[in-house]
Formats: sequence, structure tokens, C-alpha cells
Amino acid sequence: MSKVLSRENRITVQDNVLKLLNTTRLMNDNTVNSPRAVGDAVQSFLEANFPRCVPEGFILEFSDKFARRSMADFAFEDADGCYCVVDLKTHNRDTAFNMPNLTSVDRLAKLYGDSKNYFVLLLVSYKTDGHMLIFEECKFAPIELLDWSCLTLGALGWGQIQIANSNNVIINPDNTRKKWMLQLCDALDLFYPKEIVKINTRIERFRKVREYWENRPD
Repeated sequence: MSKVLSRENRITVQDNVLKLLNTTRLMNDNTVNSPRAVGDAVQSFLEANFPRCVPEGFILEFSDKFARRSMADFAFEDADGCYCVVDLKTHNRDTAFNMPNLTSVDRLAKLYGDSKNYFVLLLVSYKTDGHMLIFEECKFAPIELLDWSCLTLGALGWGQIQIANSNNVIINPDNTRKKWMLQLCDALDLFYPKEIVKINTRIERFRKVREYWENRPD
């Protein structure tokens, strides 16, 4: 595994991200109550400052230049030759429920065809106090350390991996990539047949709609 993603270094990154965010005035108006505005502000700030949060000497090359629909908000190559694609998610703890998409199962399968590639989540939770943002928690971990009990699948494209509830994100440091990917395949074995049933129901529904319109006079 990339040394940046060791338990010790992940904790260092998490602590540094929180410290940096809490000592920077990102916003100073009512937009603190807009989760989208906060997400954009945090993303813009960390795109410019994330390398400062990683222990010195670990990042060889850093980039924040990605298309809007890319897997990454930013990415880096580390001293071990590993390529880490980082997806940033912000979560307002004052909200009751949040279910963000993480990535397509197909994209992840392709990325993980190379053992040097990592899809890394940077999850930042905050609360608001008037016009102030208070950043309370940060999780920095490759997706394979997220326990499947806090994940689910959504019906978009090949299927989207989602966090079931951002208030309940469980990191399992004992997970391995092989174990996690096999669990993904197990989840898809259950997910796809249910989608087939849904599609067949929709096909039958519109066959009846077609029959209705075919038998109507012009």
C-alpha cells in the first residue's frame, strides 16, 4: 500500500486538514448555510493546499486539473509510484440525512485493475455557527477501508457506490482490497437481478401503454 495511506499518515493528514480548515476563514456571509457553496469553497481551498497536509517528501506530483465528471477532485503520485485519485465530500452535520455518490462500479473496477492505483475518499464533516464553519471530523482513506455496512448501490449506469448515510461512515482498517472487491461483486450479484426485475416491469408497463394507443382512434 502507498505509505501515504498508512494508518499513521492518514491520521496526520486528517488532523492537518481539520487544523487548516479551522484556522482559515473560507466564507463570511450567509452562503455558509448552502451545502453546495461550502462544498465548492472547501474543494477550491484543498485543491490549492492539500499537499501541505501530507508529510513532507511523500507527494512527487500533484494535480487538480480534472474534467467535471471525473472520479477525482485532485490526484497525486507518491514516492512509492502509487497514483491516488482523491474524491472530496463535505457533509453538514446539522442535516439529518445525506447519501452521496462515490463512483461508478465500472470505473472503480478499471482503476483497480492496477494495484498501484487508489481511489481515496476525503470526507469532511462540519457544523455551522452563525456565519462560521466549524469543521469537526475528517476521514482520509482508500475506498476499500470503508465497511460495506455503511455503503449501498444506486441505479445509475453500471451502478454507483454510495455512502448510505454520511452520519455513519465506518472505517475498517483490517480490510484488504481483495476482500473488499469480492464483497463488491457479491453486492452486485444481488443488485443486478433486482434491476432486471424493475426493467421487466417497466417494459410490461409500456407494452400496455402502446396497446392502449394502438387501439385508440385517431
